Amino acid sequence: MPSARDRQARVATYVVYAVQGLSFASLLIQVANLQAKHQLDEGSLTLLLLVVPVFAGVGSVAAGSFAARFGSKPLLRIAQPVVALAVVLAGFAPNVPLLLPVLLLFGVAVGAVDAGMNMQGVAVERRYGVEVLNGFHCVWSVFSLAAALWASGAAELPLPVIMSVPMVLAVAGSLYAGRDLCTREEEKVEAAGAPVTGRFPWRPIIPLCLAMGFLYVGDAAVSNFNTVYMKDVLGASPAVIPLAYAAYQATTLAVRLGGDFAVRRYGPAVIVRIGGVIATIGFLGVVLAPTQPLGILAFGLTGVGLSVVAPQSFSAAGKLDPAGTGVAIARVNLFNYVGFIVGAALVGGIADAAGMRVAFAAPLVLAAAIIALAPGFEPKRTTAIT
Repeated sequence: MPSARDRQARVATYVVYAVQGLSFASLLIQVANLQAKHQLDEGSLTLLLLVVPVFAGVGSVAAGSFAARFGSKPLLRIAQPVVALAVVLAGFAPNVPLLLPVLLLFGVAVGAVDAGMNMQGVAVERRYGVEVLNGFHCVWSVFSLAAALWASGAAELPLPVIMSVPMVLAVAGSLYAGRDLCTREEEKVEAAGAPVTGRFPWRPIIPLCLAMGFLYVGDAAVSNFNTVYMKDVLGASPAVIPLAYAAYQATTLAVRLGGDFAVRRYGPAVIVRIGGVIATIGFLGVVLAPTQPLGILAFGLTGVGLSVVAPQSFSAAGKLDPAGTGVAIARVNLFNYVGFIVGAALVGGIADAAGMRVAFAAPLVLAAAIIALAPGFEPKRTTAIT
């Protein structure tokens, strides 16, 4: 039975995921507007976008070292307000030379928060003893959707205003949640009795790492280029452009609302396999969509399929690391950025050479590969670090 303290930490972790979803979407939903503001072609935009996942990887690695010594709670209390500040500065940046260091700061801080919030999520799941990670990712999706809907409704306002208003809520939420997160000792609640040598075998987590990478190739394609696709391929207006990302986040949310219950009933491998099939169909729809409504629907289907992969990857990694060292989670999280980097470069490069519609064939193929990796989501629990 969860204690009052466990419930307190769970609520705080919900808020952390909410703030991250709001902050991340508030920047990415404005890619097309930032491209127009700074007069960037597709190649220049791709190179600029690569700054975020490259330095997010740096932030994630640094976060692992920091959290090993101090826990993820102080990490999040520092990094989350920095993410919000970077979003505001990106809206105000008058030129690319000033936008570039802002994106660097955003990337480092986002990587630190991604690692820290999933450490908190896995710690809460361990303390509860049942699957709860889908719920945290569900809240992330709710606030990503809120950011997209705000951007659509406020499309006529100046860009700095659109990007700054949600960050007031983000900072407030971060300050509220920081005090109640799991401490370092609480994160390691099951470490007693499990041997720790500082090493962890790669082989059990390879399917999780690959699936996470393939997922984020697809997510990078949607997050970075959905606005460009809607504007340039389907000729959408400023008010309609954000609706593709809104559909992606709305369907992601709908699936994650019941995701924990579905996983408990059918098992993670079955759910991930079905997700891979639906994501493949969704990306095929993006490649072929002749109209704006069908394009929005296709982006929604990709959200249905991809939504289950990340929480189940972290959950399975946590089961493989019963000592609570965070090593497996950190390695799986690293492939978040590997996938995002590859996705941005691959889709952007193909778009530059053959057009944005053809570029979405790349995540289509990799989404199909997730189907074959599904058995790795029901690993045998590791009893020792070797």
